[in-house]
Amino acid sequence: MSQILHLENNCLEIKGATKIISSTQNQAVVETTDNSIVIAGSEIEVKKLNLDDGEVVFGGKFSSLKFGTLSGNKQPLLKRIFR
Repeated sequence: MSQILHLENNCLEIKGATKIISSTQNQAVVETTDNSIVIAGSEIEVKKLNLDDGEVVFGGKFSSLKFGTLSGNKQPLLKRIFR
């Protein structure tokens, strides 16, 4: 499933979400099927959450969105050091 972002006024809707990694008033991290999204701003709160349909709606004042790849295949630090 691809992701769809919709920003209108003080609402950000994300479709294609699989998990909310963290959520505070200043930052939220959402995992999608392909990558992760870091949302920064102030007064951020989860308005709607339906992970069965992959839908998350945040409210607040948004200053930035950052997209990154998931590092699910990364080995633990000790395994990388002692090969």
